[in-house]
Parts: sequence; C-alpha cells; structure tokens
Amino acid sequence: MNSFVSKILVLTTIFFLLFNKIDAFAQCGGKNDVFQSGEKLYFDGYYNLAFIWLNAGYVTFSVENIFKNKEKLFKISAIGGSHKGYDKIFKIRDTIEVIVDPITVQPIEYKQITLEGTYTAEHYYQFDKTKRKVNMRIRRDKSQWEIKTIDWPQCSFDVLSMAYAARTIDFSKYKVNDKIPMNLIVDGEHQALYIRYKGVEIIQNKDGKYYRCLKFSPLLLEGTIFNKGEDMTVWVTDDKARVPIIVEAKILIGAVKAIFIGADGLKNPIEAEINFE
Repeated sequence: MNSFVSKILVLTTIFFLLFNKIDAFAQCGGKNDVFQSGEKLYFDGYYNLAFIWLNAGYVTFSVENIFKNKEKLFKISAIGGSHKGYDKIFKIRDTIEVIVDPITVQPIEYKQITLEGTYTAEHYYQFDKTKRKVNMRIRRDKSQWEIKTIDWPQCSFDVLSMAYAARTIDFSKYKVNDKIPMNLIVDGEHQALYIRYKGVEIIQNKDGKYYRCLKFSPLLLEGTIFNKGEDMTVWVTDDKARVPIIVEAKILIGAVKAIFIGADGLKNPIEAEINFE
C-alpha cells in the first residue's frame, strides 16, 4: 500500500480495532450492545511531511442490515479515498466490507478492493465456522488468483469485524501498561499481536472539543507502512459509544493521523465530551 490515504484507511481500521482488549473476547462470547444498523463514522486523513499536515483523504465507516438466506445480518463497510484535489497526483479508492453476525460480530464474508494509482488488489474470504477454516481468493495487479485455505483460530477476526467486536469489550478490568493479545487475519495470514493499555487521558480534537478517552499503543508489524514496534497512539471515547477520536502513527516516511469529524445513527450517545465552560 503506497499512498498515505490507504495508510489512513488501514490506520483508522487498526485504530478502531486497537482498543480490542481481546482477553479471548470473553471466549468469543461477547454481545453487541454498542453499535447498530444505520451508524456512520467520518474521519479526515492527514499526512505529515516536513512539518506540514496535509488533509489529503477521508475514511467513512458504516453499518447496515442485510438478509442472507432469510437471516438478518450486518454489513460493515470502511471506504477511504483521496480528496479530488489530490486525485491527479495519486488517486485512491479503497473499500473493505465484512458481513457479520449482529450479536457476536463473528465474520461470515470479507471483501477488500484496493485501487491505488495503477495498483489494484482484491481479497475475498469465506469463514467456515464448522470446519474453523478461512477460504481465500486473493489477486494483486490483475495477476492470477491465489486460492488457499488457512486455519481460523478461535477468537480471530479480520481487521474490520475485530474493530467492531472490540467496541463491546469491558475495559474496567485492565491496568495501565497491561498488554492485551489480539488475533488478526490480515493480508491472507493469521497474526498474533497485542496492544498496550495506557489509561485514561483528556484530549482536544482538531475542532476544539475535549474528550475523555481511553489511550492505547499497539504492536505493529514491519511492512510497507509501519516500522515494527509501538509507534502508534490511539484515543477512543471512554463511554458506551466507544468512538475513535484521534489516532496518530509514525510511518516509514513521515507520519499519518486520522481525526474524527462526525457521526450519524449512534446507538449510544457520545458522553465523553467535556465542556470546560
């Protein structure tokens, strides 16, 4: 992933999932009472180069009802792109979608379509809960399809379903500097990672509003975006809405930041905003 907008898409998705205090997700028995169909979250994506922060892209997360074999499910989407003013330099249109159980948030089907300049990629995953397998089709730059099947360990999620499953976790039982493991299926592989809980902090968003937030740093894998280590910081509202407010990270060249700009259709109101007047 070469562009800063795709970095922001992955970054925001990760930062959404980073507060995944996955303590085996209560043996994957969590119950969703945090988000609902109709919810939308909006973020601006910033890229820092030579001390200048450029608002160059956007990311939108949404949840909607769908019916499959007469069963009501959720389709969760993350869509990111470059602003039109930057399209001539490097056009980005990235989409991630996952169909999940609306109560347990366990993934059923996953799709990722990437368009970054001249680079394209497609990922399709089918989750078989009976055999505990993930059947995958992956193609990059219109090459031949890679067809494979990997094990699906208990309490493992793709990046987007984990992001939403994480919002149902009880944070009160963790102490500052605790490491919490998370199991992630990403880019066709299973990865065992962790996040470090850093406590509660009041932060000011770009719009001047203050929020009481839970703060985290994840262990990142070395790759085309990040160095290996904990060079990312995440702030998410300390309330029942569990909305990410700011995430920032160092990358191989410069830094990136995702900033919350608004929400529609929240199941629970944002109560972590602080008014100092």
